[in-house]
Amino acid sequence: MLELKNVSAGYGTFQALFDVSLEVRAGEAVAVIGPNGAGKTSLLRVISKVIDLNGGEIAMEGVSLNDVPAHKIIEMGIAHVPEHRRLFPRLTVEENLKMGGFIASARSHFDERLAYVYELFPRMKERRHQLAGTMSGGEQQMCAIGRGLMSGPKLLLLDEPSAGLAPVIVQQVFDLVRRIREEGYTVLIVEQNIQQVLKVVDRAYLLEVGQIKMSGSSRELLENDDVRRAYIGL
Repeated sequence: MLELKNVSAGYGTFQALFDVSLEVRAGEAVAVIGPNGAGKTSLLRVISKVIDLNGGEIAMEGVSLNDVPAHKIIEMGIAHVPEHRRLFPRLTVEENLKMGGFIASARSHFDERLAYVYELFPRMKERRHQLAGTMSGGEQQMCAIGRGLMSGPKLLLLDEPSAGLAPVIVQQVFDLVRRIREEGYTVLIVEQNIQQVLKVVDRAYLLEVGQIKMSGSSRELLENDDVRRAYIGL
């Protein structure tokens, strides 16, 4: 579904990614793991065209995204749930969800998509008239994921969904990711909580200093001695 070949990108004169190649097949959940500053967030930003390519090729279902502007990416079936949620705090939960269904292809299915999100996240239905900024971190993450699902995406990009959350809420967030997987969505997730994320994905790539250092099944990476010592503390 998604394929990156030798992708390089950065910010001005700073290069964050160096010749990164990876793929996500339809129906898979794939993680990109690694330390802070490895380039994980930059990877998702270059896929959703928030930052520009310096080199390489990105394709979605065989169609090049290199020259597709950022505002058209969601129409290609890619929804990005950014780091730190990025909700509109002074809008209600339902108003935030509406923002996720703004594209023409989603508007005609708005009621259907909203009902689906409320079924997936019953707490969002309970909180639908509440200002998003007054909810807990875990509830805000539910709302952010729900907003991403409102467009009916083919591919959901999740950027550090557990960041800044209490341990008990982190477990809830990964349970949400597992439920989304069970619904049949294709997911690319970047995450520092390596032990947890490798329990809910099929495959993973290890990104260090902007380069892919290792890839394999989630089990292979969980059982890799170098990964366990460096990132899991075992």
